[in-house]
Amino acid sequence: MLRVEDIRVSYGQVTALWGVSFEVGRGEIVALVGGNGAGKTTTLKTVSGLLRPTAGRIVLDEDELQQRSTMEIVDRGVVQVPEGRKLFPEMTVRDNLLLGAFRPASRPLQADRLARVYEIFPRLLEREKQVAGTLSGGEQQMVAIGRGLMAGPKILMLDEPSLGLAPIMVEEMFRVIVEINRAGTTVLLVEQNTEHALAIAHRGFVLESGRVVLAGTGAELLANEKVREAYLGL
Repeated sequence: MLRVEDIRVSYGQVTALWGVSFEVGRGEIVALVGGNGAGKTTTLKTVSGLLRPTAGRIVLDEDELQQRSTMEIVDRGVVQVPEGRKLFPEMTVRDNLLLGAFRPASRPLQADRLARVYEIFPRLLEREKQVAGTLSGGEQQMVAIGRGLMAGPKILMLDEPSLGLAPIMVEEMFRVIVEINRAGTTVLLVEQNTEHALAIAHRGFVLESGRVVLAGTGAELLANEKVREAYLGL
């Protein structure tokens, strides 16, 4: 479904990605894992059009994305939920969610998609008139993911969805990601919580210093000695 082919990305004179390649199959959860500065967020931003690669290709269903605008990429079904949630804190939960359906093609489907988000996150229905800035961290992450779902993504890219959450909310967040995937949405997941990410992933890729250094199924990478030592502390 999505092919990232040998992309290089630089911030000025500093190269952040050195020829990163990976694939995401339709219906999969694919995890990108690695330490701080490995290039995970840069990879997502490049796929979503926020950054431009200096080389390489990004192909969604045979449609090249690397020179398209972010709005065009969203229209094609690639949606990123950013690290840190990036909500509008003075707006209500409902209004934050509706912003996810701002593109013309999404507007006629707002009501159905909003009902689906409230089905996945019942707590948001209870708090739909509450301003987002007063929510807990876990509730804010629910809003961020719900806003992404409002765009009707073919592929939902999640950047550190468990960051800063209490352990019980971390478990809930990964359960929801699996539920969203089983309902038909392909997921590209960036996570520093390597154990949880690989436990739910069909396949994973390990990034170090802007390069893919390991690839395999989630189970294979969880069992890999290097992964266990470097990222799981085992």
